[in-house]
Amino acid sequence: MKQPGFGVIILGLLILPPIKDYLESYMLLHMLVQLPLLILSGWLIGKITEHKSINFLGIWNTNGVPGIILFVFITMYWMLPRALDEAVTISYIEIFKFVSLPLAGFFLRDSWEKIQALGRGFIFLNYLSMFGLMAWLYIDSPIQICNNYLETQQKALGWGFLIITIGMVLYILQAVFTDHAEEAEA
Repeated sequence: MKQPGFGVIILGLLILPPIKDYLESYMLLHMLVQLPLLILSGWLIGKITEHKSINFLGIWNTNGVPGIILFVFITMYWMLPRALDEAVTISYIEIFKFVSLPLAGFFLRDSWEKIQALGRGFIFLNYLSMFGLMAWLYIDSPIQICNNYLETQQKALGWGFLIITIGMVLYILQAVFTDHAEEAEA
């Protein structure tokens, strides 16, 4: 089965009520499992844009910047604690989640190779700082930020964001101290 098929299967599984309800019952699973899997499903579905006959984004997203901007805005919205709360309690916001996040993955797939390395580095560092800020917000907040999740779940999510931030910093350090001469020759 090709990548778009896997993306549709992942999206279909995430929409199933038992899986959806379980992932949304824990804040950590909601933010750090369900949302990235929705983006991944869109990324896999986005494989169809590589075919020249289907590439309807070719004119609009020539250099990748419009698609990356949409990706950033969509993902920044879903990092807001209120967005998580509303996705659990308001049905049309939940539908928006299941449409917007795969669309964000779709735009990321189409845009990532088109933007220059400097732009990719900027996006990576932007998310590094956002994840660090979210870790601090969820861990250090003296009050319950989300109405649908307990304060302990909020702190667990903060620690999850901190682990991701540390992993991203380690990735940067590894990239800085690794010889890239062979990649430059290719």
